[in-house]
Amino acid sequence: MKIKIHSSNQVTNSWSSSFSLFSRRRRKLKLELQRRRGFLQIDLVVALAILAIAIVPLGFSFARERQVLKIEYFHSVINELVDGEMEILAAGEAKNLPDGSQNYSVHAAAAAQLPPGHFQLTKNGNHLRFEWLPDEKHGLGAVVRETTIQ
Repeated sequence: MKIKIHSSNQVTNSWSSSFSLFSRRRRKLKLELQRRRGFLQIDLVVALAILAIAIVPLGFSFARERQVLKIEYFHSVINELVDGEMEILAAGEAKNLPDGSQNYSVHAAAAAQLPPGHFQLTKNGNHLRFEWLPDEKHGLGAVVRETTIQ
């Protein structure tokens, strides 16, 4: 029976070759992970671009819609106040008022929440013109009601 004795050089070479094989596999795995990370980064950039293109303008439209709704609310409150006061004036309250243009005070609690403006009544004989005029333009224009009393 013959026994082969390997020299230490051969053992080292076989160990070295297995280590280098392990090292190559490790480098391949590392490169694969880097590629995957790169793909995930690109995916993240695309997602952020979609967010910026789609969602940000939507947020601005909500802000604009809020502003429009506030203006429409003020406009409807002013219409109600002007209509109500015109009914009161047409029912006979205007007979005691002098002819000409004058500022008119409204005693409704809702008038305190309105943007800066004033109510004005103009009486020419039996013709009444009641209006709300804004002091500053905030998207609101004048609201005017006219009638002739008998």
